[in-house]
Amino acid sequence: MTDTHENFSGLGIAPSLLQALSQRGLKTPTPIQAQSIPAGLAGQDVVGIAQT
Repeated sequence: MTDTHENFSGLGIAPSLLQALSQRGLKTPTPIQAQSIPAGLAGQDVVGIAQT
């Protein structure tokens, strides 16, 4: 799976969450977010590993 999302709006999350992210200055998802959020919203199980 590749990261094709340059911003959170392309991930399919709710507008209220998009607004909250924007208010906190978060504009670009990390690679793990870009890959896991759409799968989670589609009802798939997600196990992710990312450097913190």
